[in-house]
Amino acid sequence: MPLTFRIIPDMALVYVQYSGQICPHETMQVFEDYVKHPDSRPGQKQLVDLRHVTKVDFDFPAFLRMQAKKAEAFHVPGFPTLVAYLADSSDTIRIARMAQRSWDGISDVIARMFTEEANALAFLGLPQTDLHALLARTA
Repeated sequence: MPLTFRIIPDMALVYVQYSGQICPHETMQVFEDYVKHPDSRPGQKQLVDLRHVTKVDFDFPAFLRMQAKKAEAFHVPGFPTLVAYLADSSDTIRIARMAQRSWDGISDVIARMFTEEANALAFLGLPQTDLHALLARTA
């Protein structure tokens, strides 16, 4: 599963892109790399792009463990984290909704699922309406 993240410090944004197969174990490894990254900061907005996923390897217990570890990392009082899941297929929408629901009741994380880039970027408070333009501007 190719999974990449890119921190854009001046926008307090982390762009996460999945492609191929989703696997909670590999996701957790990459998340740990993000947390250790020198540009990682509490409260960074998370844009999780699931649109290039081709297969979902779902392991519910592993998913719950992964979300619990993420909750520990995101729990910094005074620094809420916005998470926008960008999905466009029935499988990715299902995974995005499940991830979104896992944050329900957690005041430190506000997560939403979107099918349109412009809506996801607006939710994150970004003026851009096109993801490619945003990424090109920050390359």
